[in-house]
Amino acid sequence: MGLLSLLRRLRKSGGEARILILGLDNAGKTTILRKLSDEDITTTTPTQGFNIKSILHNGFKLNVWDIGGQKTIRPYWRNYYENTEALIYVVDAADRKRVDEAGYELNEILGEDKLATVPLLVFANKSDLLQAQSADDIAESLSLFNIKDRPWQIQACSAKDGTGLEEGLRWVVKQVK
Repeated sequence: MGLLSLLRRLRKSGGEARILILGLDNAGKTTILRKLSDEDITTTTPTQGFNIKSILHNGFKLNVWDIGGQKTIRPYWRNYYENTEALIYVVDAADRKRVDEAGYELNEILGEDKLATVPLLVFANKSDLLQAQSADDIAESLSLFNIKDRPWQIQACSAKDGTGLEEGLRWVVKQVK
């Protein structure tokens, strides 16, 4: 067992994990985080830097780092990869024009050594909208079925009404415990 594995196991025994939430701008990352924190979501503005929230889920503390998704900010994402125990990637399921861009960015992230083997949850957000693609279609577009080096899950959700968020969070906690 390597030192990194040992340190991760020690941290997990304390009931706490560091989660990174990424995705393109306007995908709904901050709205998801606010909804999970039972905060008001009516005045969410684009994240220019980062937000940090701690979410308690069944006695387990998730320290979630929400990083802005604008194209100019994405090169700085790698500054937040250290000690990440799970990655949540948010895709706007209703924005068909940007799914390829989202897939490109996700592929870049998954190629990073600091995130090797880190579990991946993809939230297919805005799934409640009529023009939204299904979670299976998004999984296909993002080539998720080709991922063999880590556990992954895709979850259709709506940050506005909370549908699917609890299921996704449960999966993340199961992976990092």
